Amino acid sequence: MNKLMASIAALGLIVTGCSSSTPAANPGSGSSALSGSITVFAAASLTGTFTQLKTQFEQAHPGTTVKLNFGGSSALATQIDQGAPADVFASAATTNMDTVVKAGNARSSTVFVKNTMEIAAAPGNPAHIDSVSDLAGRGVKVALCDPTVPCGVVAAEVFAKANVTVKPVSLEADVKSTLAKVELREVDAGVVYVTDVRAAGTKVVGVPIPADLNASTDYPIAALTHAPNASLARAFVAYVESAPGQQVLAAAGFVGP
Repeated sequence: MNKLMASIAALGLIVTGCSSSTPAANPGSGSSALSGSITVFAAASLTGTFTQLKTQFEQAHPGTTVKLNFGGSSALATQIDQGAPADVFASAATTNMDTVVKAGNARSSTVFVKNTMEIAAAPGNPAHIDSVSDLAGRGVKVALCDPTVPCGVVAAEVFAKANVTVKPVSLEADVKSTLAKVELREVDAGVVYVTDVRAAGTKVVGVPIPADLNASTDYPIAALTHAPNASLARAFVAYVESAPGQQVLAAAGFVGP
C-alpha cells in the first residue's frame, strides 16, 4: 500500500510540475496576431480625431501601422470604387458609403458618430455675423463646401430651414478647405461642422446655429471587402467604435449615433 501511495504522490508531482510550466493564456494574445499596415480613407472632418486614434491604435497593437488619407467623402468614395487600395472607409454621410456598398466594395457599414453645423466667422468677426440670416447680407463673403460633399449638403439643409439664400464666393472640396478660407480672412464666414470650429480654437469665431435651424449628418465606417489586410481593418473599425475611440470623438464635439 505504501508503495502504491508513493507512486500516486509522485505522479501528482509530475502532473503539477507540467501544469506549472505551461504559460497562462494571455488575454491580449488576440492583439498580438495583428501586424502589418492598413490604409484608412476618412472624411476631412475626421482629421484630428483619426490622427489621434491612429496613434492610440498603433500603441495598443505594436507592429501595426495605420496610414491615413483624408478628403471629401464623395471624392474618397469615387477613388475606392475606381480601385484605389484602401482597407477602411469612414464617410461623413451615408450617401457616399452607400455607393461603396452598392459597388461591392463594402458588405455593410455602421454609423459611429454624428456631427452638426456651426458658423465659423473670421477672427474678430469683422462682418458681425450673428445668425444664419446674416450670411445672406449684402457684401458678406461666405465660403461653403461644394454641394456634392456632405458639409455642403448639410449646409444647404440649414439654409432651407432658415429660409435664406446664401451666395458663396467660394465653393471648396471639403470642410478643411472651407475653414482655411475663414482662418486666412479670405472670407467673412463659412458654414462648417461644430467639430471643426472647436479644433480651430482662436483662429475663428464660432457662431452657434439654433437647434431648430441646425442639421446633422451620420458618419458610417466599414472595413472594405477587398482590404489587403482584412483582420487589421476590422480591428481598427472595432477600435473606433469602442469606448476609447468614442471618448476621443466625443471630446472633439462629435455626438453618439
